[in-house]
Amino acid sequence: MIWAKEETLPRSEIEALQLAKLKDSVRYIYDRVKPYRDKMDAAGVKPEDIRTLDDLKRLPFTYKADFKDNYPDGLFAVDKKEIVRYHASSGTTGKPTVVGYTRNDLEMWLNNVARIACMGGASSEDVAQISFGYGTFTGALGLHGGLEKIGASVIPMSSGNTNKQIMFLQDMGVTLLVATPSYALHLGEEIRKRGIDPAKDLKIRIGLFGGEGMTEPMRDEMHKVWGEQFICTQNYGMSELCGPGVAGECTELCGMHVNEDWFIPEIIDPVTEEVLPPGERGELVVTCLGKEALPLMRYRTGDMTRLMYEPCRCGRTTARIENLSGRADDMLVIRGVNVFPTQIEEVLLKIEEIGPHYEILVERRNRLDVMTISVELIDDRLLDSYAKLSELEARIKSALKSQLGLATQIRLVAPNSLKRFEGKAKRVTDLRKDGL
Repeated sequence: MIWAKEETLPRSEIEALQLAKLKDSVRYIYDRVKPYRDKMDAAGVKPEDIRTLDDLKRLPFTYKADFKDNYPDGLFAVDKKEIVRYHASSGTTGKPTVVGYTRNDLEMWLNNVARIACMGGASSEDVAQISFGYGTFTGALGLHGGLEKIGASVIPMSSGNTNKQIMFLQDMGVTLLVATPSYALHLGEEIRKRGIDPAKDLKIRIGLFGGEGMTEPMRDEMHKVWGEQFICTQNYGMSELCGPGVAGECTELCGMHVNEDWFIPEIIDPVTEEVLPPGERGELVVTCLGKEALPLMRYRTGDMTRLMYEPCRCGRTTARIENLSGRADDMLVIRGVNVFPTQIEEVLLKIEEIGPHYEILVERRNRLDVMTISVELIDDRLLDSYAKLSELEARIKSALKSQLGLATQIRLVAPNSLKRFEGKAKRVTDLRKDGL
């Protein structure tokens, strides 16, 4: 189901709509937000200089640091009395990124989330269990409101309490699960431990996943756990941009459709900051259109991907974001080699003897970087065979060496011994600052 006509407009009409909104948004932000006005003045650009979409690249970038420098609400464009909702980022260090919504912002946001839900196969017939943590995190209330907008029944379960999660999946006839991919895998594992086959014993048919990236091997793993009937899509957003609702996968699974009438995506070289041609991989930059409380120009997301503009088989004509290949700030440099955790995950999930959970530890020993990857065995009987363990370890090391171009250390551990996460999974611990 397609929720809004804007999802199927010809490219020329999409760009005409974007340009009109961009001109209004630049004027709005210049007049109302002093830090932006100062940046634009320093760059020598005025609102009237934005005449074409190509002029977007003349505008200065917005960085995560701008939120820190103007904490909590120095980037807001409206008076506090116009704010009807506050959210904040789920970051664990320093001050959170505070975002606000006017009544119009909320309506725009939830309509965009409704689109994302429909892309993933949701309908008014669904019973949706939301296993995101509620609170200032945008994910839970965003998906909650968007699913209610399309008429689905919503269970605001929140995260944790796995026993109750499973009880409601069974007793309430849940057909749609909202969660992080890592928690969905954990939940599916726990269900199977109880002798429940999700494909036969539950009504679950859809997973709408966000909060962290999902690689194709992880999607395959999801089908092993939940069944081949499980429609498994991911969606994209971040607090600064609005929350979930920026982009999402349709059931064709060929990239995440951007809601282009509200967001303009660009791809830049993260080092030179030059705009790259369509199809080139780089850092995603997003400009928000029509936001009232917190308008953003050219926000550097840190996410690495590329854009695809060919119309999709689903009928939507909007640009698509290829599955994220990592974050610019998540990238590890190990002995001069750039490594993204997603590269490691893709290798690990292709090896049958190990499970989908892993941890990466980076240390400095004798002035050399050492990366140790802990992975769980599926069958703990392997622990009794030194020969089989050695063969498996060598095979994993070889596959990673081929993918990454560098040697790694592998630590094989017993099933279910690594930490599970109810929210975003923390896969990497970098201790290099603590050693020589």
